[in-house]
Amino acid sequence: MSKLQTLEDFYRNKINWMPENLKQDIGHFNVFRLDDFVGPKACHLPYSRKDFYKITLVSGNSNYHYADKTLEIRGHALLFANPMVPYDWEPLDDHITGYFCIFTEAFLQRHLAGALELPMFKPGGQPLYTLSDEQLPAIRQLFEKMFAEIESDYAFKYDLLRNYVFELVHSALKLQPATSLYQEANAATRIASLFTELLERQFPIETPGQQVRLRNANAFAAQLAVHVNHLNRALKEVTGKTTTQLIAERLVQEAHALLKHTAWNVSEISYCLGFEEPAHFNNFFKKRAGATPTSVRVV
Repeated sequence: MSKLQTLEDFYRNKINWMPENLKQDIGHFNVFRLDDFVGPKACHLPYSRKDFYKITLVSGNSNYHYADKTLEIRGHALLFANPMVPYDWEPLDDHITGYFCIFTEAFLQRHLAGALELPMFKPGGQPLYTLSDEQLPAIRQLFEKMFAEIESDYAFKYDLLRNYVFELVHSALKLQPATSLYQEANAATRIASLFTELLERQFPIETPGQQVRLRNANAFAAQLAVHVNHLNRALKEVTGKTTTQLIAERLVQEAHALLKHTAWNVSEISYCLGFEEPAHFNNFFKKRAGATPTSVRVV
């Protein structure tokens, strides 16, 4: 897996130009036409985490490699990417069109920061939302408004741009059943949320020297200052799965990503995921994934 891609890497590799006002501490936003970034001369950024958020409207045939999954796009879709999950977008033909915008967390500022807690921006959430031909024009219009605004001299244009980003987010959410988006924030839900954050903080693995430290229910319970039985009950209530199951599923997900997108050997991957011996990792992976590690590796 490649190292973290920064905003500077994006501008240097994709455009060969660097904005003078590129200061991530005060926030950054920009919008582009996807058509300018496809074709034989396009510079391809590798599968990796980026240190910025990205929303893409794409029409055409392509694949979106996100975490350990490959999502097929055959038509129109909105794609959401965040700095916590590695990804890569692969165009499959020369008839790709669309738009994309990139922004930092600081750009949204405090009054819109809640958008980053919504499903499309959270690890394990839904990063892809398909669009019908009838839904496409409204989304295209939002991106065109971004272009018009960013080129204007209006003193408060970035306030409008933040609102357009928020409107894109909620347009996507409306494409999904609302019943699964919001739940009562009871004690079990809060514990489950803290557990998920703690689990995801260990990923992705980006170097062979990085190692997962929290690998069992007792370790997570100690870190969260709750009894292990209480943690298990809370997770079972919220997710329907035990702590052990959730940890194992995340380790398998990361193993898939490392096997497919790095050249590290199985011993290195085994070490990174916290296994004492490669044989233990092989047995774990075969039991959970139904295949050996080497059999899922991309040749």
